[in-house]
Amino acid sequence: MAAGMSAECKGGRLVVLGANSFAGGCATTAALRAGMTVLGISRSTEKIKPSSGDFGAFGGSYTFLQRDLNRDLDAVIDDLRTFRPAYVIDLAGQGMVAESWRTPEQWYRTNVVSKVMLLDVLREMPSLRRYIRVSTPEVYGNTDGLVGESLLYQPSTPYAVSHAAIDMHISAYVKHHQFPAILTRFSNFYGPGQQLYRIIPRTIIYAKLGRKLPLQGGGNATRAFIYGDDIGSALLAALGAGRVGEVYHFSTDRFITIRKLVEKILALLNLDFDDCVELVDDRPGKDMQYLMSDAKARSELNWTDTVPLETGLMRTIAWVCDNWAQILHEPLEYRHQP
Repeated sequence: MAAGMSAECKGGRLVVLGANSFAGGCATTAALRAGMTVLGISRSTEKIKPSSGDFGAFGGSYTFLQRDLNRDLDAVIDDLRTFRPAYVIDLAGQGMVAESWRTPEQWYRTNVVSKVMLLDVLREMPSLRRYIRVSTPEVYGNTDGLVGESLLYQPSTPYAVSHAAIDMHISAYVKHHQFPAILTRFSNFYGPGQQLYRIIPRTIIYAKLGRKLPLQGGGNATRAFIYGDDIGSALLAALGAGRVGEVYHFSTDRFITIRKLVEKILALLNLDFDDCVELVDDRPGKDMQYLMSDAKARSELNWTDTVPLETGLMRTIAWVCDNWAQILHEPLEYRHQP
């Protein structure tokens, strides 16, 4: 059972919105290991498999439905009413920071308008006991030093603005409707199965292909990285022991610049940084750092990260190598879906 997860949750009915995202797959895997009955909803057609085998290997049961919150909202609502979840983990939304400058209205439509309409149905669902919202530290903008959950929002991009807006809406619902929501914010995700355009798999793949990796802004931004298994355990900890209306940060105490991260990956591959990387201009509105304190999650939820960065990087490298033939047929760049 996940750290902090109550016996009450074990075997419960859970909806994972955005189940085919990387973190959605991590959440689904953790929930199935805990014996939960899971309905995964995502707009993509491919099902995300857990990191250690097929879903059937775990005690829970899994059903997947392909739905788009913008185009199929009525169907999603019908699915929820039929399934009658006790719990919802919400990872659905438009991602990618830089691209949000091009068509910001799409980010607001998906991350705010469609979510508001969905939440208005969820708040009247008698079966619902907990709603876990997966937000982003980018709502804080560029931060100075280690920050806690009470920091004021200062978003720097349309992507971050959309997340701040829906977070504030949810907080208002908690106060006015007693909506059972808990907000969570995570450091950067990584691990086997992550989208290939993200910095860690992208670095590995470009190195294996002999292509120069374009490193935005020289890689001077500082981040923390949290491994897939730790994402799943964090979400179940919030689900089982989180207090309604609270915000929880999940991070590690290992902060590293993107340049140092890339150097570390290339060293594990026995490659030289200068041979594999080219420096390019930074993307607009990029925050140089957002370093979150996760002391609250560790003390209240009894959660801790378990996978050191070097271990996680080696596992991710092994995953790329083991799946190399398939990866060669997959797109390596982000493809926007409105």
